[in-house]
Amino acid sequence: MAVFAGAALVILGVFLLIMLLLSVKVIRPYQKGLVERLGKFNRILEPGIHFIIPFMERVKVVDMREHVVDVPPQEVICKDNVVVTVDAVVYYQILDPIKVIYNVSNFLMAIIKLAQTNLRAIIGEMELDETLSGRDIINAKLREELDKITDRWGVKITRVEIQRIDPPKDIQDAMAKQMTAEREKRAMILIAEGKKEAAIKEAEGQKQAAILKAEGEKQRQILVAEGQAEAIRKVLEALSQADEKYLTLQYIEKMPELAKYGNLIVPYDTEALIGLLRILQKVKETPLPEPRPPKGDNPGNESASISPSEDELKKLKNMME
Repeated sequence: MAVFAGAALVILGVFLLIMLLLSVKVIRPYQKGLVERLGKFNRILEPGIHFIIPFMERVKVVDMREHVVDVPPQEVICKDNVVVTVDAVVYYQILDPIKVIYNVSNFLMAIIKLAQTNLRAIIGEMELDETLSGRDIINAKLREELDKITDRWGVKITRVEIQRIDPPKDIQDAMAKQMTAEREKRAMILIAEGKKEAAIKEAEGQKQAAILKAEGEKQRQILVAEGQAEAIRKVLEALSQADEKYLTLQYIEKMPELAKYGNLIVPYDTEALIGLLRILQKVKETPLPEPRPPKGDNPGNESASISPSEDELKKLKNMME
């Protein structure tokens, strides 16, 4: 009897331990628990440790984090009757755990079918070029349409992304050829622009070179003119300091050379002309002096030679004869 009582106590202890374990429910920080008592919703359990009545209450745990669901690829006909293969991904977050559990039986299947249906409707209203270049538009429209329907399920569609849009093989080949032609066109335009720029630079260089050459020629002519002016000024200064007789003799020496070409030399000043004639007449009538013997014992004395004035007078006399 004592053995039976001991066994009963052991069984009762085990049963109470099992009931205690079943009554303790731990809810993690990103979860919420829905408690159903005898098949009816009773309360929501927040994160932490909670106690429930075993066999009378059941807890359904809902993950409140953001989730992603992959929409399988499907063939869609565009407005211009081109068949493209499209797939997408949908990001969603549960806001109301009660609605997501009790308002829809299979939320994942429902959102996938809903995304496929709306994707066919949206792309069916667009042409191929618009479809390929308007992914942002498709994403925005699809998210808006899904969010309208999933709102009654307590779910927020946070983002929709089109992963790929694949046109048929023949259209892909045509697009590749078109892209190659566009690149060749851009290359030719760049080459032409480069040649144009090079021609402009070359013309500008030639223009600059011509300007510099003209500037150099201008400076050269200025320097030549300044040199000639300086030479004339020096000559005039020398003439202004020369003796009158010396100038007359120089003038007369040049007369035979100028007479070869039939030129008639007439001084501008009449008084100078008369004075020149008088000097010539006087030179003609004046006899040449005899050479004088050298004075002194020094044979190298400068007075032993004929003076320059006598030599010049002799030349004048010969020219007059």
